[in-house]
Amino acid sequence: MSITHPLPAPAPLLTGRHRVTLAVLLVAQFMLAVDFSILNVALPAIGDDLGFSLGGLQWIATAFALCAAGFTLFFGRIGDLLGRKRIFLGSLALLGVASLVGGLAPTPELLIAARVAQGLATAAATPSGLALLTTSFPEGPLRQKALGLNGALMSAGFTAGAVLGGVLTDVLSWRWAFFVNVPVALAVLVVAPAVIAESRPADRPRLDLPGALSVTLGLLGVVYGLTQAGEHGWTHPYAVTGLLAGAALLAVFLLVERRAAQPLVPLRVLARPTVAWGNLIGLLAFVTETSLVYLLTLYLQKTLGFSALAAGLSFGVLGLGTVAGGLLAPKVIARTSTIAVLVGGGLLQAVSTAALLLLGDTGAAMALLLPATFLGGVGNMLVIVGFMVTATAGLPDHQQGLATGLASMSQQVGITMGTPIMSAIVTAVTGGAISAGAIRHGVLVAVAANTALVLLGVLVAAVFLRAPGIMISHPQEKEQ
Repeated sequence: MSITHPLPAPAPLLTGRHRVTLAVLLVAQFMLAVDFSILNVALPAIGDDLGFSLGGLQWIATAFALCAAGFTLFFGRIGDLLGRKRIFLGSLALLGVASLVGGLAPTPELLIAARVAQGLATAAATPSGLALLTTSFPEGPLRQKALGLNGALMSAGFTAGAVLGGVLTDVLSWRWAFFVNVPVALAVLVVAPAVIAESRPADRPRLDLPGALSVTLGLLGVVYGLTQAGEHGWTHPYAVTGLLAGAALLAVFLLVERRAAQPLVPLRVLARPTVAWGNLIGLLAFVTETSLVYLLTLYLQKTLGFSALAAGLSFGVLGLGTVAGGLLAPKVIARTSTIAVLVGGGLLQAVSTAALLLLGDTGAAMALLLPATFLGGVGNMLVIVGFMVTATAGLPDHQQGLATGLASMSQQVGITMGTPIMSAIVTAVTGGAISAGAIRHGVLVAVAANTALVLLGVLVAAVFLRAPGIMISHPQEKEQ
């Protein structure tokens, strides 16, 4: 007697509405990612035009990063309570207005205020947009595909921002690095209300104000301390004070959450291995790849003598790698498992990063740098998609705002803290020397540290996510 096995169910397909919803959310997330890096190349031109002091110039980036990282978890929870669509649309409107004000700003003070508003808008739009993405697609292949595309465009947006900022500054003016957001935000605001469904829990708990204040101030302290460490060194009073105050406030936050009747972050959610370890892996993924862009920018400009624009264009290969990784990740997850993607992607990124330790001091090094950054981008994006799937899996829709808020916080803090950490390493190794050889040596030591952090993420995925009861797989696997 022959035994027949039922054929596997066909993979679900994206409907027309799914495609439009996905396009709108991805365009918005890409724009938010671009904002993290689009002004980096333009900073000297802004300083010359508006009369920023040398010390004040860093606040163009720091004011944005502080708000984007510090308020993400708070606004993610606000979206759960008031409606993610409402928060998403309101934050994009704020981003458009802030970008217009920044582009027209005649004084340093007004430009910094615009960057603060852009950071707050990013802190609100990123988790609400990601929560709308996860609740618009059921857990499984469709959500994995959506998260893969989202991760690819987010990472590509960070790289594209450096290129676009250089092009706009050279061809038009640094002001267009602000203006470019305005038509994109308007287009999303016109289309989004008709295609995105509102998402909010049936019951609206009270806002945990003590928890919100302590975690927001704590994150602000940590991010401020890290930026000051990158600028002045780890022993600088501002760096030490910020880090200690931030750590103390985060400890207070955990105590508050233990006693709160309706906590901002229920500790049972934070204690889930997939949430806790998944977010640590995501934090390391963003720390390593975004800071590698900084290290290679130093190497290309200070050692090889590239212009800022040429260095930015060199990262186009990295951007292609991240897009390829984002497209590949859902397919690999479907064929294997999320953990396999986290481990395999991390190993690919680690090997590719370690290969950069062989970089020389001539232009011939580009033959190694370009393929290594492409493959590293593929590996990093496999990890990022795996982290997003892991950190949001198994949670009901009413907690997706919290889950995506935590994931967005890991992303924003990782992007913010990576460069100061690597900058501090380079500064410590070079001792302030600015010769091409000294810069190359400092960069290579930091690349070694970067590789070690990637391997730490691999270790976490291989050991802690393989514990009994927390194996992560896709729905088809559970049915077999």
